[in-house]
Amino acid sequence: MPIPTAKDIMTPDVVTVPPETPFLAVAHLLAERGISAVPVVGPNGALLGIVTEADLIRRLGGADKSSMGILRQLFANMDRLADRYACSHGTTAAEVMTTDVITVTPDTKVSTIVETMEAHNIRRVVVVQDGKLRGLVSRADLLRALVAPQVEEGSYSDDRLRRAVLAAMKREPWADTFYTMVDVRDSVVELHGFRRSPAVQRALKVLAEQVPGVKGVVDKTQPMPPYLFGS
Repeated sequence: MPIPTAKDIMTPDVVTVPPETPFLAVAHLLAERGISAVPVVGPNGALLGIVTEADLIRRLGGADKSSMGILRQLFANMDRLADRYACSHGTTAAEVMTTDVITVTPDTKVSTIVETMEAHNIRRVVVVQDGKLRGLVSRADLLRALVAPQVEEGSYSDDRLRRAVLAAMKREPWADTFYTMVDVRDSVVELHGFRRSPAVQRALKVLAEQVPGVKGVVDKTQPMPPYLFGS
């Protein structure tokens, strides 16, 4: 089964606005379509930025009227303050949009997209190819991909599944391929040997279940004998 990528789960028909769109029109668009963000694109389809609910809330909230002391002025990032002012006072999509957009390519793996969203604490990533918008991947798209039925593309031999499980174990520092042996019969993984802890036991089962083609996991491992600890 091929590894899913952005192009497999993204929403390709994305609602967009030109940069001169009034911010109130963008607000109405988000409300009417039930969406939380809209990309801003130029005449040639190039991605310029994105307007999110947070951007509009900042604009609708108006200017930050709190005064800034002399010390804060000395150490403040003036470019950031200027950007913030433009976003909170702007009247068009170009003026209120976020320009530092987190993007991925159509071939970016779904696992990488998840890591990117978590690292940046964002709800969506924009899919771009050659500078032009190709789609958008939101948390909802990821959830749909997670619950969608997996399509089998042929069967895997038991030996191939065994090698795949071992390869996955070797990528994890907590997985012990020296004391834990793997066998596969009729696409069912059997774990033999010793395990270091209940946590490792649970993780090994989950790891084996994630290998495409595996139909089940039978854990026959035993607790690690005391004399083997530290080996």
